[in-house]
Amino acid sequence: MLSVVKLHQTRSLIILIRAELQIAEAVALVDTLQNWTVLDKIIIPTKNPDKKFIFGKGNLQVLTEKIKKLPHVTAVFLNVERISSLTKKELEDAWGVKVFDRYTVVLHIFRCNARTKEAKLQIALAEIPLLRSNLKNEVAQLDQQRGGSRYIMGSGETFMETQNRILKERELKIRNALDKLRRKRSLLRTQRKKREFPVISVMGYTNCGKTTLIKALTGEEGLQPRDQLFATLDITAHAGYLPSRMAVIYVDTIGFLTDLPHNLVESFSATLEEVAYSDLIVHVRDITHPETNLQKATVLSVLKNLNLPSHLLDSMVEVHNKVDLIERYKPAEENALAISALHGHGLEELKEEIEKKILTATGKKILTVNVNLEGSQLSWLYKEATVQEVEVMPEDGTARVKVIIGNSAFGRYKNLFPNSKIFMP
Repeated sequence: MLSVVKLHQTRSLIILIRAELQIAEAVALVDTLQNWTVLDKIIIPTKNPDKKFIFGKGNLQVLTEKIKKLPHVTAVFLNVERISSLTKKELEDAWGVKVFDRYTVVLHIFRCNARTKEAKLQIALAEIPLLRSNLKNEVAQLDQQRGGSRYIMGSGETFMETQNRILKERELKIRNALDKLRRKRSLLRTQRKKREFPVISVMGYTNCGKTTLIKALTGEEGLQPRDQLFATLDITAHAGYLPSRMAVIYVDTIGFLTDLPHNLVESFSATLEEVAYSDLIVHVRDITHPETNLQKATVLSVLKNLNLPSHLLDSMVEVHNKVDLIERYKPAEENALAISALHGHGLEELKEEIEKKILTATGKKILTVNVNLEGSQLSWLYKEATVQEVEVMPEDGTARVKVIIGNSAFGRYKNLFPNSKIFMP
């Protein structure tokens, strides 16, 4: 496969460096796919992708000659967000091979990595605009061959109208199925709220180390991070504990990508909406990446477009990952935490920061209660709250218990044990 990366015509060294980084990301996208190999790559200036010809005549000739010299090339990847079906057809006719844009390559990666029913439905939804585009191209070809539109066997519908109706029905069916899954997730979320488990969404640019971090924070051996783009497509939940022994749920989310086509982001809104119900967001950054600041801007832009509550964005914890690869690294941002998820560096400080933010976000209280050891108070507290310390006083058969407890659990405790002595800090 020949990989071609877009470069807007600008006499700037910075833009040229950025083009080199874009081509590196384009190669990484192709390398993610099994049995896909990059044979060559080239940086060529492009025009507006919506136009019929995205290359000037000279550049098109350069590309055509280059492709003809590579007999084993079976496809060309143009690293532009989306090309029109007409452009795709013109280029495929000129080069004699398949032509892919960023949308189709990323969609194919998603398709290969989808594991759950929801991920597969969301990919099917993202494919609809592509199918519509292909349909227009197909109809245009048929019209040229036949000399005009044809009705289908007395149905009163043209081929185009019939196919569009089928696509609309398919889209409606997929959206209804996703709505059912959304309602199911809402029910699970309600049950989780009753248990008062704080939820922490771990987000970041694709391949920044989110899954590695969650594995380090939870000790969950079953998690197998993969060094590839979009290894995580589904939201997965993982139980962990903070320094106070408070149980929390870490949520692993889909990674982001610069110029990720809008239709793809929209199709995964059912997955991303889970973030809005979190108590805290942890934004993981690969601080070794040359484009780490652009990646940060991409993530923050997507989060902003999700219409998240302002308190979630304001309380976000920024984590600079992979600092083991940079000597004596110190974050430029005042509140950022430097960590190495792989080697465990900085994780205790991160857990303490998460705990501090979670206590503020959830309104949980830290208090000490006096319990009678012969009653059921202590076992109730172990079940419904986070017990931090137990100081037994054998002379009177009581204990002082330091706990972290949520508002509703605290209310139930006072109703069940009205005579219990409570000491606020």
